[in-house]
Amino acid sequence: MTWLGNLAPFAAALLFLLIVVAYAIRILREYERGVIFTLGRFTGVKGPGLILLLPYVQQMVRVDLRTRVLDVPSQDVISRDNVSVRVSAVIYFRVIDAEKSTIQVEDFMAATSQLAQTTLRSVLGKHDLDEMLAERDRLNEDIQKILDVQTDAWGIKVATVEIKHVDINESMIRAIARQAEAERERRAKVINAEGEQQAAAKLLEAAEILARKPQAMQLRYLSTLNVIAGEKNSTIIFPFPMEIADMLATKKEGSS
Repeated sequence: MTWLGNLAPFAAALLFLLIVVAYAIRILREYERGVIFTLGRFTGVKGPGLILLLPYVQQMVRVDLRTRVLDVPSQDVISRDNVSVRVSAVIYFRVIDAEKSTIQVEDFMAATSQLAQTTLRSVLGKHDLDEMLAERDRLNEDIQKILDVQTDAWGIKVATVEIKHVDINESMIRAIARQAEAERERRAKVINAEGEQQAAAKLLEAAEILARKPQAMQLRYLSTLNVIAGEKNSTIIFPFPMEIADMLATKKEGSS
């Protein structure tokens, strides 16, 4: 009993030492950093690897530097042309300054999420519906730049912003469909009119060339007869020489 009683203080001291060592040793992964506070004051950023802390004097806050994905919930947006849409997006960002992300903002995830929602509504509200649907790349870039500037004070780097969905109500979808159909009809009419204009120009050019030599018109008649004969039909066409028509017209004028 005496021997066990003499070992008790050493066992207690050894247990206390193990507890202190366990509290003092921290191991940080390659993608982690530790923000160190000594008696409540910031004293530096350490890591990765083995970190030794003074028990009950120093505290450490772990910060993950890997890229995070933030899903922005659907936002009700009124476009510049007064169309109500619901827009959702996704943001990719990461912490580049562990000190700022810990000291300057309480919860950088929540702060970035709220800022992304307000920025999404603000930027898209300045554009028409057609721009939202056709120019997503430019809108993504505009939102990314604004978020990157505003989150720089928190030690956050916004890498990418992607607009995922632009939801439109049924009545607006039908209106867009009618507009697209009308646009296709307009293009078809314009293309048809341009074809008629080009054909008329070519016919005028051909007529001017044939008018230089009246015999060329006779050859054109014969070529047309050759085409008709090859179609195996019963229609017979006799070309009327233009010289005879001119002769008759001249005699009529002379007699009058």
